[in-house]
Amino acid sequence: MSNVSYYTAEGLKKLKEELDHLKSVMRPKASADIAEARDKGDLSENAEYDAAKEAQGMLEMRIAKLEEVYSNARLIDESHLDLTKVLVLSNVKIKNQSNGMEMKYTLVAESEADLKTGKISVTSPIGKGLLGKSVGEIAEITVPNGTLKFEILEISRD
Repeated sequence: MSNVSYYTAEGLKKLKEELDHLKSVMRPKASADIAEARDKGDLSENAEYDAAKEAQGMLEMRIAKLEEVYSNARLIDESHLDLTKVLVLSNVKIKNQSNGMEMKYTLVAESEADLKTGKISVTSPIGKGLLGKSVGEIAEITVPNGTLKFEILEISRD
């Protein structure tokens, strides 16, 4: 069963660059590490060889996982997105009803979420609660600490 994930052009480019780096730089390095450890003598008692083989196995698993993700990745066509509702790639300015604090977030795919840069996942509780809302609406979002109410102040796209 394949899991389709949606990416921005920037997110898809980063995924491809990471995959290319692992294949063209890290894979040859892992092979060289194994060859170097093999040259050090008896393989039955060579911890360095075992460690290099294990590292290679982990690398190959990571490459396989990224290849699967990349093969199921779809680019989001921003020209077809509704600007009046909160959707993926929306920049949303919200106001917390309980303390009056205003925040601005960009809703992105789960794989691109980065709270430090203001990017939250559409699958996060806040992201799910904001999806489909319009300016002026109140989003009631259930979080582990209770229910938060956010007013949608602004919706934009970059």
